[in-house]
Amino acid sequence: MKDIIRVAAAVPRVVPGNVDFNLAETIKYIRAAKEKQVRLLVFPELGITGYTCGDLFFCENLLFAAQDALLSLEKEAEDIAFAVGAPLLVAGRLCNCAFFFAGGHLLGVVPKLYLPNYREFSEKRWFCSGFDVPADSVVIGGRRFPFGQGLVFEGEDGVSVGIEICEDLMAPIPPSSFLALGGANIILNLSSSSEAAKKHEYRRSLVVGQSARLLALYIYASSGFGESVADYVASGHSIIASGGIRLAENKDYVDSGNMIYADSDLGCNMADRRRCSSFSDAALYNDVFRKIRYIREAGLRFTCDNPPADALRLSRYPFVPEDETSLRERVSQLFEMQIAALSRRLETTGLRPVIGVSGGLDSTLALMVSIAAVEKLGRPASNVLGITLPCFGTSSATLDNAIKLMEALGVETRTINISESVRQHFRDIGHPGDVYDIAYENAQARERTQVLMDICNMTGGLMVGPGDMSELALGWCTFGGDHMSMYAPNASLPKTLIRQMVRCLADTDRFSPAREALMQVVGQPISPELIPPDADGDISQKTEDIIGPYELHDFFLYYLIRYGFGPAKIFDLACRAFGSDFSSRKIKHWLKVFFTRFFGSQFKRSCTPDSVMMGSVFLSPRGGWNMPSDADGTLWRREIERL
Repeated sequence: MKDIIRVAAAVPRVVPGNVDFNLAETIKYIRAAKEKQVRLLVFPELGITGYTCGDLFFCENLLFAAQDALLSLEKEAEDIAFAVGAPLLVAGRLCNCAFFFAGGHLLGVVPKLYLPNYREFSEKRWFCSGFDVPADSVVIGGRRFPFGQGLVFEGEDGVSVGIEICEDLMAPIPPSSFLALGGANIILNLSSSSEAAKKHEYRRSLVVGQSARLLALYIYASSGFGESVADYVASGHSIIASGGIRLAENKDYVDSGNMIYADSDLGCNMADRRRCSSFSDAALYNDVFRKIRYIREAGLRFTCDNPPADALRLSRYPFVPEDETSLRERVSQLFEMQIAALSRRLETTGLRPVIGVSGGLDSTLALMVSIAAVEKLGRPASNVLGITLPCFGTSSATLDNAIKLMEALGVETRTINISESVRQHFRDIGHPGDVYDIAYENAQARERTQVLMDICNMTGGLMVGPGDMSELALGWCTFGGDHMSMYAPNASLPKTLIRQMVRCLADTDRFSPAREALMQVVGQPISPELIPPDADGDISQKTEDIIGPYELHDFFLYYLIRYGFGPAKIFDLACRAFGSDFSSRKIKHWLKVFFTRFFGSQFKRSCTPDSVMMGSVFLSPRGGWNMPSDADGTLWRREIERL
């Protein structure tokens, strides 16, 4: 599966001035990384000599020993790429450099640009900035290598690596900004940062923030144990971040040598760069391409077509935070957004919420939002009109629970049985009434919508739609029926998240009086209840038996809309996430169902009611997902058939 890369940041023990020891430690970590199937590894700044050598940097024997050590590393660069730090004389100037190895060769040398010369640092005593070196190549061991500040190392897999060194990241405009605009989607930082109280938080914010701005994978390694402690303690801090998300960070970094690993899907950042017009504009306006030199090595690939079996720890529920604290924070934030949106619409129109309450997850959340919205406007909960509309498929358990729910929450409650109205409709259109076809189901959904709309007209109401994003993605809604409303607060929330929202909100003070009814909603199977119950009066029509598990469909939806991944990539990710519960055959089957329904249902999404964006995945035709209803999905279905 392309775009997956395993990376690492290593912080070996060092002895200042002892090149042989430092080289041996470096090789030890390279080989350990290979055993872990790492493809890209970064070491600290000046790691071959040690950062704290002081005036030893003026000694030629140290410099020559470092050069010999560097060339000996080429044979270690098979099946792995890595960057190490060492001093180097270039055009008579001593530079603090990063050396990039890949494909069994030293590919290029990148000098440090910004030299700290304040507080505990005195780098200008020994080194010159790369800005001041009039050379674009350097000779090492009789061979010439590319040299300079704008080198980008390109692989044949679309991966490009740029390098900056320590203080470069602290500059107002770091070199990595230009490297990323020039195409680098991975940034390596060889550093030697001193430790101080709270400084690790500052470094973390810089690395994570820069990875977000650059839409890149950023790997930072800082020198640690073994550096001189005459003036300060070297931090040994390592961080790996991608697109603003911290993937890995070492602990107890001051104490000993260490190496951290992370798996990254570079396709995610690449997708964001394709979508972000500001990123491409910045490259254009800064004219960075004239300053970048691209270093290409035949056959060089950074990513793995077949990543390690344990690569990428994927959440099955990409819309749902994994830990309970984060989940409850997310639920609170999303619920407040729903309240703000609906209350503003109610304030603008002067109307009251009217909602059909089925006893299912979606209508329950919409009811809770409606109650909180009217209370935000200073109205009582009774300003909400909740209506149950039982028909042929309604089970007594869900009907009773819906009524209990509304009564416990204090809304005005009505029950209108639409069975006879639908039967009359069947007689009018010549439907036999005992054939459970699409017309049988949709007639009920459309009758419910008609009743709710008409009651809105009679009572000064605004029909609040319960429909969610998962249903919109699959077209699992009746066109002109439950597909339609006057406002849709759930339309950018997936089913897997809505279930968790109802569960969490049931524990809040406002909704605790209805907790028993709410938890019954959370625990029952998802159903439109359009087919009569079974002989025991239980729900006979279960949505997930018909269209597939929502946990799979929400997973597919996330990676299609958020990153634009194709079926093959999504299938591979899903097999990694769900392999213990679903066979690859089942995943392929439901993936085909998803893409078939997704393309066939765009006409429903193209005329959905107003709703607000709640996250990075949004299907509204007004600023969310813009796709013609006539789009052909053959290309995607064909790719599924080849799986």
